Amino acid sequence: MSYESTLEYIHNVKWQKSKPGLSRTRELLAALGNPEKKLKFVHIAGTNGKGSTAACTAAILQEAGYKTGLYTSPYIIRFNERMQINGEQISDIELEEIVDQIRPHAEAMEDIPTEFEMITAVAMQYFYNNKVDIVVLEVGLGGELDSTNVIETPECAVITAIGLDHTEFLGDTTAEIAKTKAGIIKDGGQVAVYPAEDDVINAIAEKCEAVNAEMTVLDPNLVKVLGVELEGCRFDFDDFKDLFVPLAGTYQPYNASLAITACRLLQNRGWNISDEAIVKGVSKVKWPGRFEVLRHDPVFILDGAHNPHGIKGAVESIKAHFGDKKLTFVIGVMADKDVENMIGMVVPLAKEFYTARPDNPRAMQADELARRLESCGAKAIPCDSVKDAVDKAIAAANKDGAVVALGSLYFSAEIRDAVAKNMEK
Repeated sequence: MSYESTLEYIHNVKWQKSKPGLSRTRELLAALGNPEKKLKFVHIAGTNGKGSTAACTAAILQEAGYKTGLYTSPYIIRFNERMQINGEQISDIELEEIVDQIRPHAEAMEDIPTEFEMITAVAMQYFYNNKVDIVVLEVGLGGELDSTNVIETPECAVITAIGLDHTEFLGDTTAEIAKTKAGIIKDGGQVAVYPAEDDVINAIAEKCEAVNAEMTVLDPNLVKVLGVELEGCRFDFDDFKDLFVPLAGTYQPYNASLAITACRLLQNRGWNISDEAIVKGVSKVKWPGRFEVLRHDPVFILDGAHNPHGIKGAVESIKAHFGDKKLTFVIGVMADKDVENMIGMVVPLAKEFYTARPDNPRAMQADELARRLESCGAKAIPCDSVKDAVDKAIAAANKDGAVVALGSLYFSAEIRDAVAKNMEK
């Protein structure tokens, strides 16, 4: 198959089902010879910060000299981003070859796999083929029944910030969601946990106790943010002084500190990770679409915040960088999100909104989103396309203003492309 037909096959409607359970993934991987059983993992679950923490952990491991796999979702620009080794995405040819290998096994299954289960199997085979030392594995949705959870006890499990998202699948409270995410914790494992409310920590601790796992909760008092600029953040963490992470969100020093905590747990298991590798790894991390500056004059920031907890982090970052200045927003959301809560946090920061519909079947129409914004007292202009929204927002902001695009990771590629084309004018 060509690269295009390979992607078409992966995204084919026959795999478009949401069916909980690990049996299909296990059956598909068994047909491939169980590549996942020959790999070592750092397994990362949570509501927000999964990708940033995963990217930071992978950067440290790579700097320590390990051949490091990274599995994340969704992709921002190109599908191949979802599986990388030492920062290099899977090649088109290798993706085609592995999908060709998996295809007969998937089609022979009585209970066929979902799209994400297929992609997870592709990733496991890819990492095995390339004999990586360790894989940083990001959960897709939830934890306990996510297809990545077919692995045995990882070298370290990581639980990032917990918030309310996907409540129809995961539970109505943060404690219920934490319990689902804690499903990645396995017998005798090491666990690094983002600081959270007592009910969240207690839910995770309960799982750790049940499987004799050792939990380490990041102490937020050990994180001291020294400075936040659009190029990144400087911070101290524990005995590390003046660290720099090239990610601009005010929450990123905490995500980086959680990654460092995970790497210290790996050190306890015999992984050779020096302090120098930690400092250099953190300084080299790349993670697009998270409070990322796409242009200046006017400043244009892309942030994939797509749930109330993520929007709260984006709002804090906006205030840290711009104070009380009113900004122009480009916004597009999925219809199944807690839209009222999300826009309620953003409206006080806005001069105006330009709404657009992300290219996703779950996306809310631009005029419906504009109507909801107006009902909250905001000025909102629905646009025919993401490009139209970006062009109008940049024109409205002028050179001394700033534009922030947020609401969904699913339109990040469209935003990026529209900003690039606007700069070519």
